[in-house]
Amino acid sequence: MKESAKARRLKRHHRRNKNQSKMNLVSLMDIFTILVFFLMVNSSSDVQVLNQSSTIKLPESTAVQPPGDVLALTVTDLDILVNGRVVITRDALKALDGQIEPGLKKELDYQASRSAQPVPEAGRAITILADRELPYDLLKKIMSTCVDAGYASISLAVNQREKAKDHLQHQI
Repeated sequence: MKESAKARRLKRHHRRNKNQSKMNLVSLMDIFTILVFFLMVNSSSDVQVLNQSSTIKLPESTAVQPPGDVLALTVTDLDILVNGRVVITRDALKALDGQIEPGLKKELDYQASRSAQPVPEAGRAITILADRELPYDLLKKIMSTCVDAGYASISLAVNQREKAKDHLQHQI
């Protein structure tokens, strides 16, 4: 029995479409590779943006050098936070007899272990955000603990005075 012309055309059409139905995965893989690379580069957890709480009144300074991307230690009215995570209450630090607070040191050691960067000769860098009214004895305990944990390059966050802002504008 001979096939009709319509049946032959259908067979030919199915054979042609069978060969064309393969999906080209090369371009799809290229897109996903670029996407994964972009996400890896831009999702660094070591970068810290210094978010100033409205309750913390920073001291003013005429410094013109902008802060780098370093570990941030924030001292609020109630707590001491490292990278936004509460480590110890301020009252507990005040009650501490010694100069080194073990809980804060443990957290700083943990943060240091997460960093893939080599330790600079001057020590790791840390920025302390604290109210300008912070008692010196508390600041001294915090700084002593930082130095003991290897964070010897300590910066204090400050607000920039108008004079320094004008100086920056004249340089540009």
